[in-house]
Amino acid sequence: MSSSSCLICDRIAAIKSGTNLHFVAELDTGYVVLGDFQFFRGYTLFLSKTHVAELHELSRPVKEKFLIEMSLVAESVFRCFNPRKLNYECLGNAEPHLHWHLFPRHQDDPSPGTSSWKVDQATRYSEAHRPSDSELSVLRDQLLRELQKREDISILR
Repeated sequence: MSSSSCLICDRIAAIKSGTNLHFVAELDTGYVVLGDFQFFRGYTLFLSKTHVAELHELSRPVKEKFLIEMSLVAESVFRCFNPRKLNYECLGNAEPHLHWHLFPRHQDDPSPGTSSWKVDQATRYSEAHRPSDSELSVLRDQLLRELQKREDISILR
């Protein structure tokens, strides 16, 4: 798929060119990135290296590795940001490129009992929740350090 028709392929191209400030780590099957907005502090995505719309479109070995890596990334997000709960979501309705959303849910969430997607978009995507470059750097470094502690993940870069 051409990058002009897929936002996630565009994000991966920016990772490869060194211009994606949200990039945390490259694993065997995907890329760990922080969300553009941090309404949910520590919001992280795991982007599949393979452009497919559905999990079942991956070969069994790649699918199994992708799911294992996603769960290890999620565990690292949990350890790094210390939420009360971690929400996992794999949707793809808006962006049909396989990816996982990992939402740390903290005690002080403004809407603790609400699904992450039910929080008003104007609130969730408010500029007040867009991290500055320095805030992003701190979050990125924290998560990368947590990933690097793991012996069960191969960080490629």
